[in-house]
Amino acid sequence: MSQYYTVKRRSVFDPKSTQPFRVSRSKIDLFVSCPRCFYLDRRLGVERPPGYPFNLNSAVDALLKKEFDAHRAKGQPHPLMKAYGLDAVPFKHEKMDEWRDSLKRGIQFLHIPTNLFVTGGVDDVWVNPRRELIIVDYKATSKSGEITLDAQWQDGYKRQMEVYQWLFRQNGFTVSNIGYFVYCNGNRDKEAFDGRLEFDVKLIAYEGSDDWVEPTIRDIHACLMGSVLPKNNPDCDFCNYRKAGMEAIQPFLQ
Repeated sequence: MSQYYTVKRRSVFDPKSTQPFRVSRSKIDLFVSCPRCFYLDRRLGVERPPGYPFNLNSAVDALLKKEFDAHRAKGQPHPLMKAYGLDAVPFKHEKMDEWRDSLKRGIQFLHIPTNLFVTGGVDDVWVNPRRELIIVDYKATSKSGEITLDAQWQDGYKRQMEVYQWLFRQNGFTVSNIGYFVYCNGNRDKEAFDGRLEFDVKLIAYEGSDDWVEPTIRDIHACLMGSVLPKNNPDCDFCNYRKAGMEAIQPFLQ
């Protein structure tokens, strides 16, 4: 797949505008990962090249939502909850479908001090007997060995959950610090494929802390209001690629 890559002026931050500016959960994570890439994206309109869609992951996500929705309608716990001794049921709320739809902004909150409109699309929400909401995220992979949250690249998963916890709290809900990842691992140990891919499903608890979210939103606003491009991030593959490219073509520009 190829495409012409152009600067996109839509959704670019204007420091002079009085209109709230949308910052999605994924853009918050982009800022945390690389302020320079974030500035290029949200202030200058130059996005990172898009990745390819993970259609298998999307299929697992859609099927899990249907499965948990069936138990939500009945007000009953899912068998996975019972298997892990979790006293909870899928949360029934009129805005559930809206909260899930990131394209329609999902769960949202206007941060008045910065005029930033923070949004995110959650996979699921459960509720315990204390009426605390439990934020849930679905993940799919296929790997040998034990599934954990210990890899450095999974820090983004943890931030993702913490942003959702913060958003629901800002919307007036009581939210448990403990969230869960429903992790589906494609089984590679079968003797044959036979047109079926089977998954081992694991429930992984994670205790989140959203203390970093609001200070980060303020830092994002300060970054957007600034007129100086943040420095190259030596840990960012995109920054390193752009830097190497500019150094390579420099002799041709003289």
